[in-house]
Amino acid sequence: MTLFRTAFVATCLTLAAAAAQADLLDDIMKAKKIRISTDMAIPPAGMMDSSMKPTGSDVETAQLLAKDWGLEIEWVPTTGATRIPNVNTGKADIIISTLSVTPERAKVIDFSKPYAVLQSVVGAPKTAAIKDWADLKGKNVTVTRGTTQDTELSAMANERGYKVVRYDDDATMVTAGATGQADVVATSVALVNAITAKNPQKPWEPKFVIRNFDLAIGTKQGEPRLQAKLNEWVSANLKNGKLSDIYKKYYGVALPAAMTN
Repeated sequence: MTLFRTAFVATCLTLAAAAAQADLLDDIMKAKKIRISTDMAIPPAGMMDSSMKPTGSDVETAQLLAKDWGLEIEWVPTTGATRIPNVNTGKADIIISTLSVTPERAKVIDFSKPYAVLQSVVGAPKTAAIKDWADLKGKNVTVTRGTTQDTELSAMANERGYKVVRYDDDATMVTAGATGQADVVATSVALVNAITAKNPQKPWEPKFVIRNFDLAIGTKQGEPRLQAKLNEWVSANLKNGKLSDIYKKYYGVALPAAMTN
């Protein structure tokens, strides 16, 4: 009986150790599928083409990753506000969706090495006399809920004397700018350009830069093997130029030399 009990306990400990070693990377590779949270309404990073197929810089980045790892992609639709909850609740494995690296986000998720950059700006119609923060006093500044612009501008609103207006996704914010419902936006250069593309008769332009952000792949915390594999992949594809080629295709410029050297 004692020998049986000892063998049973040993078996349980072995199984427990095996379970402890299992992680998200194992699950992904076993399933031969990776669930990627990507916003398909933020051109040129994520959008649908004329055949209603996903395209854009983040889409191609995700497709390159899946190809290199021999995996199928399951797209997990998202907005700016739901990207992080998607990985933290297990709905998605990773985030590739213009996810800026910030100290606040680093408290709740882990980041890969940066694979691209994002310029955060204040944009408005070309005719608007806006050059710096002082010119925003008394104005409504529109942001997409849950973005870095939402966080940063909300913290400064009282001090600088403007009001923050939030939309739930980038597509709605772009439409608000194009239809005149929004007079000023805080977003990426790409989305300011998207407002002009939607209403060329009323062109917009970036007025001043808020800051430049690194973009990285997001994962839930506590997955060191997955994070290490992502870092290895990012480094390899920065070095071989593939990530820079994708960026240049959609943004018209290569990634900064400091990232690729």
